[in-house]
Amino acid sequence: MKRPFVPLLLVPVLLASAAAPAPAEPGPLSEPILAPNQTTVEVQVFTATRVPALPPAADAAEWTATAARLRQRVLDEVVFRGEARAWASAPGRVEWLDTLPTPHGYSVRKLRYEVVPGLWLPALLYQPDRLSGRVPVVLNVNGHEKTGNATPYIQERCINLAKRGLLALNPEWLGRGQLLAEAGLDHYRMNQLDLCGTSGLAVFHLAASRALDLALSLPHADPARVAVTGLSGGGWQTIFLAALDERVRIANPVAGYSSYVTRVQFPSLDLGDSEQTPSDLATVVDYTHLTALMAPRATLLTYNAKDNCCFRADYALAPLVQAAAPVFRLVGAPGRLRQHVNHDPGHNYGRDNREAFYRFLRDELLPGAADFPLAEIPSEAEVRSAEALRVPLPDGNHDFNSLARELSARLPVAGRPDRARLRAVVRAPDYRVAATPAGTARAEGAEVSRWRLRMDGDWTVPVVELAPPDARATVLLLADGGRAAAGPRVRELLAAGNRVVAVDPFYFGESAIAGQPGLFAILVAALGDRPLGIQAGQVAAVARWLAGPRGLGPVEIVTEGPRTGLIGLVAAALEPYAVAGLVQREAMGSLREVITGNLTVMDRPEQFCFGLLREFDVPQLQALVAPRPVTRR
Repeated sequence: MKRPFVPLLLVPVLLASAAAPAPAEPGPLSEPILAPNQTTVEVQVFTATRVPALPPAADAAEWTATAARLRQRVLDEVVFRGEARAWASAPGRVEWLDTLPTPHGYSVRKLRYEVVPGLWLPALLYQPDRLSGRVPVVLNVNGHEKTGNATPYIQERCINLAKRGLLALNPEWLGRGQLLAEAGLDHYRMNQLDLCGTSGLAVFHLAASRALDLALSLPHADPARVAVTGLSGGGWQTIFLAALDERVRIANPVAGYSSYVTRVQFPSLDLGDSEQTPSDLATVVDYTHLTALMAPRATLLTYNAKDNCCFRADYALAPLVQAAAPVFRLVGAPGRLRQHVNHDPGHNYGRDNREAFYRFLRDELLPGAADFPLAEIPSEAEVRSAEALRVPLPDGNHDFNSLARELSARLPVAGRPDRARLRAVVRAPDYRVAATPAGTARAEGAEVSRWRLRMDGDWTVPVVELAPPDARATVLLLADGGRAAAGPRVRELLAAGNRVVAVDPFYFGESAIAGQPGLFAILVAALGDRPLGIQAGQVAAVARWLAGPRGLGPVEIVTEGPRTGLIGLVAAALEPYAVAGLVQREAMGSLREVITGNLTVMDRPEQFCFGLLREFDVPQLQALVAPRPVTRR
């Protein structure tokens, strides 16, 4: 279901955050064709109108059934795809290490646990010295702080929980804290697994869910009193784990997420990371759904009014409450959805937010506990150094890159290349083109025509056509640097007697999105489309327009660079009639180069198309182009 779009909310943000494309040298290729920020507006409309709305429910029973179905769909259709299903079935291992005693009524136990086979994470357990019976357990998940488990406010919160008689487990997060130096754990490298057809999101989810398994295995842990909390990326972990795993009884995400519609409206602040915007998540749920999936379990949404990072209270909080509050009322628990707005400066889980969490814990897990302190117990002097808290990990510990290398060694799976399968994997639309002239001139000894090609009402693709006298053939040119940077190649092609049609598809040249190297691309993928499919679909549509309505016959695609090289190859493979052949410069010889080069999704957004390498590598794509020639230079 498409959600209605509100342009009046969007336009001021565009004017404030979007900028004109980088200037190019004057010439026929650099003259603007699109309106300022046009592609930015189009991608915001495209994404915002595709975010799913919360499904209606007539009563509590219907919502319970809907919630169970949504949870299962997220796990089956988004998280546990490819090898991740086997990872989830593997037995998780835990190894307990040193204990750090204190004279303050608690100790800190070091441990490590296995997330997927061969990938271990460190963790710390803050444990009261005196324990009897079952007590509440709090899973404290971290955000993007570089110092990870050693971050003072995280230590202080865990210490405070232990001093109150609770168990506090604090797992390190992937690529943060003592794992910060591990380049292969950069969050934007999880998409290397996506390319192999295995969900990179699964590693994040298993890191949190196995920590929850561990917390519940503690001898004194009360399975009926389990809480999760964290700031920022920890706030995201909190809502994602708690929404999908009903073993979590209460949750306090802090400044950690917003609806995808909100993110579209505030792209410079909230678009988020690969794990927050994984492929296909928004085909099933938005973050409004995840918030509603907490009902009737107690949920405290904490946001900062003066946040200098993201998810600021004034715009992020209300849409979540507006969506989830009716569900909490429907199931008879309106008071269990709470909110707290902090007014201290910055992106923080400071004392005010911590004390709000302590009140929430007391009310929901320890009602009537008169001896449960609501004010912070001063613990600054007990904070330890990162070195003191370091947990040794096995040699050769896996990361996203090493996991992807292992998976890619067996790919693509055997099978005859199939054009219909390729279209399904890259989800390429079969665009219809409506062409509008955008001006003419004469330059480089050629007639210059500029065009705006409107594609299915979603995109406007800028095209510059240069036609020398008595042109013998037509070349469709794509360049990684955009058409404005392709002057030398255009002159070379013109000198050879070619009509040159220079195109800037989605995310290139004039169709680039200023200040957003890949974030809108991963949002497009989260909504079930693929940037590569959109780009190849646009190029194939331009070829059909040239070969059909323009009457110029089949065209040759010429590409400059590894990114447009793949786009041109996929377009040629998908369009057997309007494309006569393909010439590539500096193109990849294999999709594995993305993995062996340890690239991130921000480097080449379209090349991390989910499952592409599982089905096709460059030779298989070339086979779909044959018998038309593919020339690499």
